[in-house]
Amino acid sequence: MDVMRKPNALAAGFYLLTHLVTGLFWFTLTVVLTVVGFATSVLWVGLPILWLAMNAGRVGASIERSWVRVALRTDIPNPYRESVQGSVWQKWKQQFTDPATWRDLGYLALAVPVGAAEFAALISMWTVVTALAAVPFWIGDAPFAVVVGEVWTINSFYSALPVAAVGLALIPFALWGTRWMGALHGGLARAMLGPTRADQLAVEAERLQSSRARGVEAAEAERRRIERDLHDGAQQRLVAVAMGLGRAKSKMDSDPEAAAALIAEAHADAKLAIKELRDLARGIYPSVLGDRGLDAALSALAARVPIEVDLQVDVDPRPPTAVESAAYFTVGEALTNITKHSNGTKATVRVNRVETGVLVEVTDNGQGGAELKPGGGLAGLADRAATIDGVVVVVSPVGGPTVIRAELPCAW
Repeated sequence: MDVMRKPNALAAGFYLLTHLVTGLFWFTLTVVLTVVGFATSVLWVGLPILWLAMNAGRVGASIERSWVRVALRTDIPNPYRESVQGSVWQKWKQQFTDPATWRDLGYLALAVPVGAAEFAALISMWTVVTALAAVPFWIGDAPFAVVVGEVWTINSFYSALPVAAVGLALIPFALWGTRWMGALHGGLARAMLGPTRADQLAVEAERLQSSRARGVEAAEAERRRIERDLHDGAQQRLVAVAMGLGRAKSKMDSDPEAAAALIAEAHADAKLAIKELRDLARGIYPSVLGDRGLDAALSALAARVPIEVDLQVDVDPRPPTAVESAAYFTVGEALTNITKHSNGTKATVRVNRVETGVLVEVTDNGQGGAELKPGGGLAGLADRAATIDGVVVVVSPVGGPTVIRAELPCAW
């Protein structure tokens, strides 16, 4: 997400004009309370005053973040540490030692000088533009004339039109300057009121660690599923084949007909075992996906489900193998849920390339109510997507429709 964009000139101008007034209010409140609190802290009465100053600073900073987000198009994340559980003293100590608290107070302390400089620059810039554009409307009634060199005397409406043209020509530059000042102030606000680079890296590291843990859990669950399917399915059938062939071998001479029947039964079990192994291999990684890509693999998948599927795939060039696999199994699990649980009769599948990776959307006309429950199939999809830093979102109101969206990042 782009956290800072060039603001609209009108919104930026309004913000820069009013920031001096709001900044003066918060400057007076927070600075006075902070100074008084420190001055009286030796008498302990200053501690409640400091607490009040810090909370006033946080309120002012929160309001400022909202204004900056709306007027200057700069999104500022919450920079505060997670609140601790404990006594009032422990909470106060955490708030006092949180660097974000003092950055808030620093920003509000700079509000007056910065706001005054921005106000003066904005007023001066637009005053020059307006004054030049308005010269033709007042120069005729002025008690003086403006002489430029020896060939141009500005003393009437028509003689002042070139000056007005210069003023009008400066309007785009004034608009650009207003947007530039707004963007500059947005950058200052983001630097002082937002999290530091170290905080952002810590959050990112925690998120990646969580994604890695979910990926390990998903891989372990997949391994257990494969072991269970092999043990309960193909392995049992192969054991039955071996036993049947052993019995047929013992009856080959004494009872050829019974031996033939046992061989036929073993043959049928062998074919079922082959089918189960093929399905198991397809569940791990379908060969058509590796050979022909997402379009062919999803087309084959859609052809096997008993509902109508409207499929559209546009991911050229092919994404990385991990992204293809995550997209394939997202669609597969979604279609399985539709056929088993939603009572839906139609599904729409869209797999498209976007700037940040691959976007998968599966919509159905079922009864809704799907949730990302721990241990469920959709939660497994979210865990699989987390291994590649992806996100799965499920929107499924009761009564439908259900939309499953997976954002799978990759570099094109």
